[in-house]
Amino acid sequence: MDKEIKTWLFDIQNAIVEIDGFFAGKDKIFSEYKTDVKTKRAVERNLEIIGEAVSRIMKQQQDFPISNYRKMISTRNFITHSYEKISDETVLEYCNKSLTATKERGRHNFERLK
Repeated sequence: MDKEIKTWLFDIQNAIVEIDGFFAGKDKIFSEYKTDVKTKRAVERNLEIIGEAVSRIMKQQQDFPISNYRKMISTRNFITHSYEKISDETVLEYCNKSLTATKERGRHNFERLK
């Protein structure tokens, strides 16, 4: 595997781990998330990192097996370019559903980094 792709996969893995760590073993509860500005900004930043890393991987190797990559890239673009329209509900739902699924599907790619 290409060294740059390994680096970007590592960045994705770290961003997912960081997002999970912000909730430290507790459920991602909307009422708590909504009032925690630091966590919201940190989650949004990590989603930007994930989307950018995925974009770079797909530009480098168009057939790289990342399912739902368009959603990850569009989420990054939305957060970056339409920040005033970001919905806390949407971000948390994305973390609960899409990011969790990405983490599970991506385990085989992350394991190859070791």
